[in-house]
Amino acid sequence: MADTTWQFRNVEFQSEGATLRGRLYTPRQFSQPLAAVVMAHGFSATITMTIDHYAEAICSEGFAVLLYDHRNFGISDGEPRQHINPWGQARGYRDALSYLESLNEIDSTRLATWGDSGSGAQAIVVGSIDERVKSVVTQVPAFGRTTPPTDLDGARFRRIKETLLHGDISSSVRTDGPMPVVSFDYRRHPSAFEPLTAYRWFIEYGGRLGTNWVNDVTRVQPNTPEPWNAVICAPYVKVPLLMIVSPEDEMVGSSPKLARIAFEAVQGPKEWMDIGGGHFGLLYYPSELFEQASSAQCSFLKRYLSEG
Repeated sequence: MADTTWQFRNVEFQSEGATLRGRLYTPRQFSQPLAAVVMAHGFSATITMTIDHYAEAICSEGFAVLLYDHRNFGISDGEPRQHINPWGQARGYRDALSYLESLNEIDSTRLATWGDSGSGAQAIVVGSIDERVKSVVTQVPAFGRTTPPTDLDGARFRRIKETLLHGDISSSVRTDGPMPVVSFDYRRHPSAFEPLTAYRWFIEYGGRLGTNWVNDVTRVQPNTPEPWNAVICAPYVKVPLLMIVSPEDEMVGSSPKLARIAFEAVQGPKEWMDIGGGHFGLLYYPSELFEQASSAQCSFLKRYLSEG
């Protein structure tokens, strides 16, 4: 029997001169403005690649969910296509928050960010800078490959904050790609992701009808005063945080060690959850790992984002 507790409508909003598109999930019945969660997928993936089921689970607990495709991906506009700029994607989160603030059915005092993998790091950066964010949920976050330099006086964080809010992110000091996201033979046909687990998940879920996923990506590192780094921002997260990490995460950019460093630095209430299955295990639906992760997220949001 179909779930009748939630519904969604197609929505769009502006971000950095492009139209971002997605879905606004709401309970079918509600009598007062709703707390809301902003959700975007990780590296190159789109809204119907399992993340929509997380949105459904969260909405079923009485929350609104704004789920959208990042700029340059899926059903959202933006050129060049399949280009990842983490600063631009983080600004997309902020513009999604602004869009929610404009809606009468949303309680703008109870907003959260949610992210998976690369967008998990973005959810933390935005949560450290944007005071509208009241809680953060991140799963298998991609904090990078190396421990960042120290920031004892906060100067690095201030430069990151200034860049996100006002900086020029249009020029690039490094560009990787275009290249396939995944390849069946990484050694002879290099791709952005090497593990076979990545190939299996992206080809299975991205290859489904209507996902608008393209097996192509370009990563850019803008020329900014301080490089993008979510770990540097972690000490400035003062709101409740749930971090779900796989101890055997096989993606080199999603180091559990860096996740722990970031988690320990967070100043607000925080919850850590270990989950099996590697980087992609909780992105299979239906599955036991999905149920574990989504249940933990719903419980966390009910504790910290619901009305007292």
